Parts: sequence; structure tokens; C-alpha cells
Amino acid sequence: MLSLTNVTKFFETPRETVQVLNNVSFTASPGQSIAITGPSGSGKSTLLHLIGTLDRPSTGQIEMGGKDPFDLPEPDLARFRNQEIGFVFQDHHLLPQYSVMENVLMPTLAFGSSNSEGAERARDLIDRVGLSHRVEHRPGELSGGERQRVAVARALINSPSVLLCDEPTGSLDQTRAAEISGFLFELHREAGNILIVVTHSHSLAAQFERHFELEEGTCAEV
Repeated sequence: MLSLTNVTKFFETPRETVQVLNNVSFTASPGQSIAITGPSGSGKSTLLHLIGTLDRPSTGQIEMGGKDPFDLPEPDLARFRNQEIGFVFQDHHLLPQYSVMENVLMPTLAFGSSNSEGAERARDLIDRVGLSHRVEHRPGELSGGERQRVAVARALINSPSVLLCDEPTGSLDQTRAAEISGFLFELHREAGNILIVVTHSHSLAAQFERHFELEEGTCAEV
């Protein structure tokens, strides 16, 4: 279970305090899919970063599994983030010097946990996203859609309970975007995790079980 209660986020500038999120509250259960839409600057990516524990809320509380991850010491919070949260970004953020297999395995190396089971899961995920023939290729040898498929596999390697995607199809053409969204939904259903996607695409948002709209820092379900 994911729970946000009266979450706000402020940023200090030399001239003023800017409030990006204003008392955002909602809950999500395992297996649910949520789309978050809103105009540029409405706080969508900020909200995703807070849920992903990449940033801390100014006020309010975020709980996962009944616990506030921000109560953890920083090393334990980093481990929690690695194990419980998967990220897919618009620009994939693959490491160019490593192969597809190595990029997918990268989250398992963060705490020295890589093993033969992890390698087997990586091969399975790479196969599931249709890239078994590219396993030794580097990102520069892949198309944009292929790189994003690698990013999806990497995000799922540790079987996270929450999968967060920031405009995962924003830089792709219509065909590739449909392909990536199809993989996301298929793997999400199998894993039974919480899927949260930030998107400008209302056609993509319409495919989700729930849809939230952010405007001027306020979040409402539509």
C-alpha cells in the first residue's frame, strides 16, 4: 500500500518561496495503475521524485507498506529505494559503456547482491521486452524504442513494489509509444505492483485504472 497524506513541497529561491505541491493526498493498492497528467510546471515530476524517495516532502507524510521510508537512515533509505522502487525515465539514462545485460543488472550491483538468479531474471526480462538478440549490444547501437525497453527491464529487475515512469513514451513515435506502454501494462499485471506514470498523453492516461490531474500544485482524481 502506498499512502500520501497532505504532502507539500516548497523550493526556496533568492527572492521567494515557491510552493510546487499543495496538500496532495491519495492511496494506492498493489496491482493498481495510476496516470498523472497536468500542464508543464504543475509538479508532476516533483511528485514522482517524492514518491520515489529521491526528494523529501516539505510537510506531510509518504508511507509504503505502512512505514515512512524517510524515517530510515540514509544508507537504509538508499537500499529501500533500490529494492522497493523502480524508475523509468523519458531519456532512459542507460550507461553507454555497458551492454544491455549489464545495464539491466546494474540495480542488483548497488549492494553487492548480483548472483546467478539475478542474471537469469535479467535474461528473462530482456527476452520479455523482445531484446534477446541485443543482449550484448550497447545503448548507442539501439533505437530509441529499444533503449526504453531496456530501461523498463532494468526498472523491474529487483521486483519493486512501486514502478514509477516519468514520460516513458514522450520521446517516441506513436508506434513505439504503443509498444512501450504495452510492455509496461503487461509486466505490471504480472508483477502486481503499483504502477504510476506521469504523462502528457491523455490517450495513454485513459488506459489506466485511475487518473489524477495536477494543476497549480493541487492533485485531484478525475
